[in-house]
Amino acid sequence: MTLPDIQHINQIARDAGDAILQIYAQDFEVEEKADSSPLTQADMASHRLIEAALGQLTLEIPVLSEESASIPYVQRRQWRRYWLIDPLDGTREFVKRNGEFTVNIALIDDGYPVMGVVYVPVTGVTYFGDTQAGAFRQEGHGEPVPIQVARPCASPMRVAGSRSHAGDSLVQFLQKLPPHEMVSMGSSLKLCLVAEGKADIYPRLGPTSEWDTAAAQAVVEAAGGQVTDTDLQRLAYNQKDSLLNPYFLVFGDDTIDWKSYL
Repeated sequence: MTLPDIQHINQIARDAGDAILQIYAQDFEVEEKADSSPLTQADMASHRLIEAALGQLTLEIPVLSEESASIPYVQRRQWRRYWLIDPLDGTREFVKRNGEFTVNIALIDDGYPVMGVVYVPVTGVTYFGDTQAGAFRQEGHGEPVPIQVARPCASPMRVAGSRSHAGDSLVQFLQKLPPHEMVSMGSSLKLCLVAEGKADIYPRLGPTSEWDTAAAQAVVEAAGGQVTDTDLQRLAYNQKDSLLNPYFLVFGDDTIDWKSYL
């Protein structure tokens, strides 16, 4: 399987990040989508830039973006390979101006992510990985540093959690865990914490969409970790009409029966 040059994808993500930061530095308007989630000019500017750049780079590969998610399943189901992007993951963090938002670009092949780039515009950090070369963290234009998940699990366990979401299911999960400490982070950066060995488990027991997770899943898996549903089956993409994910777990140490804590 031939993959596109991931450095080209990294640059597209950085260019989108620059477009986002231009709006981040100004007073911007926040609209509300049908599901009550926020939408800003930055989401759309990033979407348009990425869609155009990927179209030039790989004309034969279709693009599915959070901002073009109305493509019907009868059309999507015919795609063996496609780009799945979240032009601005963590719009709530963007609106709060806490810097914890990302640009996510993933390549899906036969239902699974095989390449992913997660770029953090405010810090200039890029997480990227693919099935052939492994996973890396890069600061600015510095030398990429290989990353891998923590195995065995640390003691106390380090649990990645959301700044914007916490529900009863997560509370119950945490109550069953051995001694642990929380590491709070926004957007897909929680998956990246697991990928680089700074967290051991990220339980997401609440709603997400496929574009929220695909790029970071590619990074986690390239780093030796797993992203699974609550039955410990690998998280898959474009398998149904709905683009909502099931609840899922992200972890590095696969010798632990994480399902037993659910």
